[in-house]
Amino acid sequence: MSSFGFRPHFSYLLPGAPAEEQQRLFDALCAAGGSFEVKSFPGFLCLRIPPSDRHFWSPRLHLSFEAGEAGKTCLEGIYGPNANVWSLFLYGYLLVGSAALFGGSFGWAQHALGKTPWGLWIFWAALAIAAGLYVLAQFGQKIGSQQTYRLHQLFEAALGDRIEVR
Repeated sequence: MSSFGFRPHFSYLLPGAPAEEQQRLFDALCAAGGSFEVKSFPGFLCLRIPPSDRHFWSPRLHLSFEAGEAGKTCLEGIYGPNANVWSLFLYGYLLVGSAALFGGSFGWAQHALGKTPWGLWIFWAALAIAAGLYVLAQFGQKIGSQQTYRLHQLFEAALGDRIEVR
């Protein structure tokens, strides 16, 4: 379960129609989950850690149900952070990427004009911050790995099958 990837995920083919399979899985998760939080939306389920055990790095399991061939359902699952953590990293990467683009462009223009390319310092600093964000994300993923494993065990118990996470 622990990897260098950003968001562990899996795919699984279910025999019935999406609405039926979603309801069946929702009922099984509620029965097996106990204090786990299960939310249902059209074509989508979200499985969360119980509020009493939740912390900043706690993961969620997002399950989407898509119609497949021959009346089957393609189930896609993604383990990821809460929306506030996801937004923090999304905007962090956007800001750092913008600074790197600006610094690289400005430094290159300075170099092309034969001036001291101090703009490249902005570029290298932004790259260092991006690397730091990646390391921080991996750190957070490791902190939440036990809870990710618990979510996965609950999901496998509700599904009644083993799933390989990529």
